[in-house]
Amino acid sequence: MAPTDPKTPADLTVAPVMPPRSVSRKSVTQACTTSCSTASTSLEAVSNLRAPRYTSYPTADRFTDLFSSIDYASHLRQRSSRDTSALSLYVHVPFCESLCYYCACNKVVTRKRHKGTRFLDALKREADLVLEQLGGQPVVRELHLGGGTPTWLTDQEIEQLFSMLTERFAFQSGGEYSIEIDPRSVGDNTIEHLADLGFNRMSLGVQDIDHRVQVAINRVQPLAMTENIIERARATGFRSTNVDLVYGLPYQTRDRFKKTIDAITDLRPERIALFQYAHLPQSFKAQKRIDEKTLPSADERRGIAMESRERLEAAGYIHIGLDHFAVPEDELAKAAQTGRLHRNFQGYCTQANRNLVALGPSAISQVGSCYSQNERGFEAWRTRILKNELPVARGIELTRDDHIRRNIINALMCNGYLDIASVEIGWLIDFKTYFATELETLLHYQRIGIVTVTDEAIQLTAVGKENALRTVASAFDTALRTLPRRACYSVVS
Repeated sequence: MAPTDPKTPADLTVAPVMPPRSVSRKSVTQACTTSCSTASTSLEAVSNLRAPRYTSYPTADRFTDLFSSIDYASHLRQRSSRDTSALSLYVHVPFCESLCYYCACNKVVTRKRHKGTRFLDALKREADLVLEQLGGQPVVRELHLGGGTPTWLTDQEIEQLFSMLTERFAFQSGGEYSIEIDPRSVGDNTIEHLADLGFNRMSLGVQDIDHRVQVAINRVQPLAMTENIIERARATGFRSTNVDLVYGLPYQTRDRFKKTIDAITDLRPERIALFQYAHLPQSFKAQKRIDEKTLPSADERRGIAMESRERLEAAGYIHIGLDHFAVPEDELAKAAQTGRLHRNFQGYCTQANRNLVALGPSAISQVGSCYSQNERGFEAWRTRILKNELPVARGIELTRDDHIRRNIINALMCNGYLDIASVEIGWLIDFKTYFATELETLLHYQRIGIVTVTDEAIQLTAVGKENALRTVASAFDTALRTLPRRACYSVVS
């Protein structure tokens, strides 16, 4: 999505941001009482505030076309000269064979197989352009193939892609190598072939097992098909399988969606992601094919979300945060319980925020102090590469203030807890002075029971984690003070 609030060149300068004024804890409390006296104290009102998912901070809608391929190349070179830690790789495969009406991902719906060859040729050149700046053979600890539909590519094309990457990057033994799977596009030997290549994690799109819902979103996928993929993944040694579910789709009700939750938990995937559908036909044309009269009401959606969480937890899944659940023995659950959880563009993860190099149309990289996003369109992306240019469309350089806020938001989103002293020591600031405005908001949230604020820490309550995680984190998002909360932001944590 194009940015609606591009930053000025001055905003891109990496420099410390000075706190506006000095405020005591007592005066903060008094200010909160005054400023919030007319504000709603309803938990429902606060939890219904729209907020980003914070897979990055600043969020992608803050990126600007003032950031260019020259800027990205500079950050790649800086990383090369001073950082030898392992990289993460992301590859965006944009193709899908059919259109799912609910989908808001960047994709190209096509059955023209020659586009796979054109994609792989351009992807190889893009990897070479990146390596010209990085130098050597960088070590990779994580790989994720997303889309679109990565399994739109044939088994042989996926092997070509994987071989191309392993020739250019040094893949560590024991790393996390994952791929998104559409069970409808999996061949007789695809799962076994992926395991042989070295993939050890997969994510399956399911959304809902109800046939009426599937027809309404143009994604008919029998439960037996999903079960077959999970069984084959286990038999071939995949370490973890994730299933994506979506609520808020046409014809869904609490009673019907219970059947989906129960059927999927019976299959016992290691991870389950429970996303809320955002109906934005003005932004995503395919969604115009969904009859709005068939969508569940806001109350019904909230009921589906609440009951689904309860059923997942009753089935033994741990609520990691937001919409992620995992079985206790899964690495994601262990990381959540030991404070080692992290967050990136794929959601929650177990690896620290290492540099992420992303390849393919619309892919977003995180290198050093920048985020960089490629051209969204397949032909625009390919044309830039054929001109021997890094296909950067936009991005952002983080200021010192951005880094501070990113660390805080990550801590709240992943752990529901922030140690104030660690921020003060790490960034040499006085927290109460620097974040006086934010504390006013948080102390208001404390009165309605979603967060606890002391001199030592900020901690979400159980109610806050379930209903207002993003709302609490968004208190530290400076852009939301002056810009409207985007309609594209979901309201459910």
